[in-house]
Amino acid sequence: MNIIALPAFADNYIWLLHDGRRALVVDPGDAQPVLAALQQHGLELEAILVTHHHPDHIGGVSELHQGTGATVWGPAREAIPEPFTPLRDGDTLVALGVRWSVLDVPGHTAGHIALFADDVNGAPLLFCGDTLFSGGCGRIFEGTPGQMLASLDRLAALPGNTRVYCTHEYTLSNLRFARTVEPANGALQRYEQDCIALRERQQPTLPSTIAVERQINPFLRSREADVKRAVQAWRSTPDDDVSVFASLRQWKNEF
Repeated sequence: MNIIALPAFADNYIWLLHDGRRALVVDPGDAQPVLAALQQHGLELEAILVTHHHPDHIGGVSELHQGTGATVWGPAREAIPEPFTPLRDGDTLVALGVRWSVLDVPGHTAGHIALFADDVNGAPLLFCGDTLFSGGCGRIFEGTPGQMLASLDRLAALPGNTRVYCTHEYTLSNLRFARTVEPANGALQRYEQDCIALRERQQPTLPSTIAVERQINPFLRSREADVKRAVQAWRSTPDDDVSVFASLRQWKNEF
């Protein structure tokens, strides 16, 4: 299976998977990069997978569906362009011969979902939209800090070799914040240097892996003593997990 990052807007990635003949795309906020890639590679679009309703993730859905007849799958509790097949937590679907499991991960939006496959090219794969970023997480627009923390806990519990395909190239800015929170984290320092080198070559920093994110992402590490101390030093906060996480997210908002 081939996995291609199609840049869109300022910092979005539309992920395109194909087997040389058929393709699926994830969160196509713009139809044009997808149509160009389909033509370039001689592909037939079979499926469109959507994680949440924000315009930079659904803006190209209708044009792609009308132009290709591809089936659209998206979160049941969000406004996705019709017609689409609604997905709920625990559902499974088969697209491009791959079995995808649906995970509810509210927080960034109220009905946000992620899509997980046990085996694509020999390892698990996660499309997580704007819930988990490399070195960070999405802003909490419609959910609560408790919901976002629970969603990230759920993703962090996936196998360590799960490849993480999020939809924005935010990694370097996230890592600058992460280094402020955990300046002594050696794994974080090494990862940041690797990501800087990738961007200097104009390559994506993605995918990451769950194992890497457990080591370097402060939002998956908000219960770690060093992270809690850093949050308390930034702003006095109640010691419970949700309050610390909420303050950490607010710190990033203001960073």
